[in-house]
Amino acid sequence: MFGADKGSLASDDQRLDGRKLYIGIVQARFNEPITNALAQACKAELAALGVQDKHIDHVLVPGALEVPVALQAMAERNRYDALIALGCIVRGETYHFELVANESGAGVSRVALDYQLPVANAILTTENMEQAIARQTDKGRDAARVAVEMANLLDDIQ
Repeated sequence: MFGADKGSLASDDQRLDGRKLYIGIVQARFNEPITNALAQACKAELAALGVQDKHIDHVLVPGALEVPVALQAMAERNRYDALIALGCIVRGETYHFELVANESGAGVSRVALDYQLPVANAILTTENMEQAIARQTDKGRDAARVAVEMANLLDDIQ
């Protein structure tokens, strides 16, 4: 939702310090120009937050339905402080959009809850490519910020 109030953290807030974090990214290839832009924006923001490139593992899967199983495999490694899901689902003329959007979203959430591991979900669900293009950069950045903030928050809680 454009114009949504996301709240704010001070740029020097410790919850946005990614210097010690290990992050896993799972990117769907389907609608690859969009998912590549999501990944580029996400990785640039992770770097801006101090996450070292050598502490980022980035894997590709065919589509949004395959994202949760790759996230689960990464979570099983017990190596990551947070994971990030990147994908793009554009509504078509059939029920397939709802199936893919609902199942991928539920799978991403299940991995986060089952492993008590932050998973930033940046699988776009849009009506058309124009909406996807309009969101690709901001949502990529948002995913990075969510992953870093939540990793640090859970570290403080535990």
